[in-house]
Amino acid sequence: MSIKSLKSAKVIFWDFDGVIKDSVKVKTDAFEKLFSTYGNDIVKKIRIHHEENGGVSRFDKIPIYLKWVKQELSQEIVNRYSNQFSILVKKNVIDSEWVVGVLNFLQNNHLSKKFFIVTATPQKEIEDILSQLKIDIFFQSVIGSPTKKGEAIKMILDNYSILPEDSVMIGDSESDYNAAIVNMVPFILRKTEFNKKLQDKINCQMIKDFNE
Repeated sequence: MSIKSLKSAKVIFWDFDGVIKDSVKVKTDAFEKLFSTYGNDIVKKIRIHHEENGGVSRFDKIPIYLKWVKQELSQEIVNRYSNQFSILVKKNVIDSEWVVGVLNFLQNNHLSKKFFIVTATPQKEIEDILSQLKIDIFFQSVIGSPTKKGEAIKMILDNYSILPEDSVMIGDSESDYNAAIVNMVPFILRKTEFNKKLQDKINCQMIKDFNE
């Protein structure tokens, strides 16, 4: 698969947390708070798992963590934890720092390129966040959970008649990378303190921020 730059790509698929907003730690803190009553060992285990599986939906993670704490696993309980998680994170995600240079990049390039959001954040939640941040106008389409990222990219490629080689996916997790690879879309990794293992594992263009 070819290496493509943000500058030359006609289409950019964007992850959100860790790529547009520096909000990965916000979600780590929320998971820790959600399961804090189960003790430090569980909290540490959850933190490590969450950080190593960035980009995976809360609806996939919460059942795993409920099993770890031997909590009854029902859709009602998963939904309750998911709703509590949403309450904890939404405002903090909105208030978190922008990734350096990203707002200028979006403002300066959204007319000459097609932008799409592909995220594990629930659909309505990501729509609300983008609206409150006043950046929803920059994106042709936004696809959140429960649609998987690989499926979302394929849908967009098909619906908008986009060639994979004309596009690029920018993300910060292995799930982002895999979603791009399965669709033959070149990938750019946004380097963070949470994906150092991934930086050593994959071969692609990597950036620290959007001023590079």
